[in-house]
Amino acid sequence: MKKNTYVLLLAMFLVMVITAGCSSSPAAADKQAEKGSAAVEKESPVAKEEPVAQEKPAAFSYKDGTYESSSDAGIHPGLKVSVVVKEGKIAEVKVVEHQETDGIGTVAIEKLPSLIIEAQSTEVDLVTGASLSSGAIKEAVNKALEQAK
Repeated sequence: MKKNTYVLLLAMFLVMVITAGCSSSPAAADKQAEKGSAAVEKESPVAKEEPVAQEKPAAFSYKDGTYESSSDAGIHPGLKVSVVVKEGKIAEVKVVEHQETDGIGTVAIEKLPSLIIEAQSTEVDLVTGASLSSGAIKEAVNKALEQAK
């Protein structure tokens, strides 16, 4: 009788370990969703977190002007931004060209520029579900701001 109990407990333990090992991480699910995988829902019934601008003052002042740059770090290469600097501060950030996925990457394109302006920095949270597109925007803006130093 004891032997059967131990075997049953061992079997239950192994099932739990295997199940935990086979589950995917949230980062993998974000990447699959951004690449358009049919296995991951685009709209989750769980409330999505809104990205939050992190409070950080600008480390230095930039030269006024309009600066353009691009990044290939998104789902598709060639994301281009235009950054306007006025009175030494980031006044405008626009994504002027992209091939990102509608409804996924475009969410980052809609939200991230205003967060960057608010924070006066690219040190803002990535948009959930659009981490690659968010990273591409931040990279392109950083390259543009390097020109403004």
